Amino acid sequence: MNAVNPGRKLALAGQALLLILLYLFLYFPIFYIMYLSFVENTVWPFPPEYTLEHYINLLTLDNFHQGLVNSLIIGIGTGLLSTLFATMAAIGLLKYQSRWRGLLMIFYLAPLFVAHILIGISSLIFNKAILGLPGNLLSAIIANATYATAFAFLVIVAQLARYDWRLDDVAMVFGATPAKTFREVTLPNIWPAIFGGFFVGFILAFNNLEISFYNLGAIPTLPTIAWGTLRHGIKPELYALASIVNAFIFLILIILYFLLKMGFLKLDIKDR
Repeated sequence: MNAVNPGRKLALAGQALLLILLYLFLYFPIFYIMYLSFVENTVWPFPPEYTLEHYINLLTLDNFHQGLVNSLIIGIGTGLLSTLFATMAAIGLLKYQSRWRGLLMIFYLAPLFVAHILIGISSLIFNKAILGLPGNLLSAIIANATYATAFAFLVIVAQLARYDWRLDDVAMVFGATPAKTFREVTLPNIWPAIFGGFFVGFILAFNNLEISFYNLGAIPTLPTIAWGTLRHGIKPELYALASIVNAFIFLILIILYFLLKMGFLKLDIKDR
């Protein structure tokens, strides 16, 4: 068995150290907040005194329950709307050749580079002046979908780039209508990409503050409750709220991981 080159060992150790530092940079603040949500004294006591009081106080707040429901409604509504638009755009641009395809893709991705606050304010003005929509959940869903569609489009396009569109042509040659072709051939093959787009849109809208804030008025969501709490100082209930949201996101990611491991989801669509 060949001995490992000392220089290679040093390089591997350096890469491992950088990876550990990266994970600490990404996740230490999140786990620190989770730690604070379970202790009575937040100034690093030793030994720490653990408690569930912060969670109990949070769960007794009426605004928390209403904010959670509203955040879920906005997340699901935005996920569905953005996925619908992104899927139609991805199929249209990838299936049908056009010399303007690159420019159209840029237009779909442009909202990625616009500040949330600008999208929120412009959506508020447009929804109120043109659509006649006051500040409500529907306005927030439409505004968030403007931003989330670009992310969903990016996810779906990356997956559909390898789809063999000749499968659709074969189905229609044998007499299938376009609707039946999509329902029985296209959709069964591209649904993991569509689900990925929905998941991205849901997470973006569920956690969004700036866009939703300008289109909701006084309607509470989890991000607006957290922001309102910060105006009066950081309270322990805010740690519990942040921990619940982060745990919810991690739970979804863990479920997706096991779905991938069991083969129910795939990250790409293989060439046929």
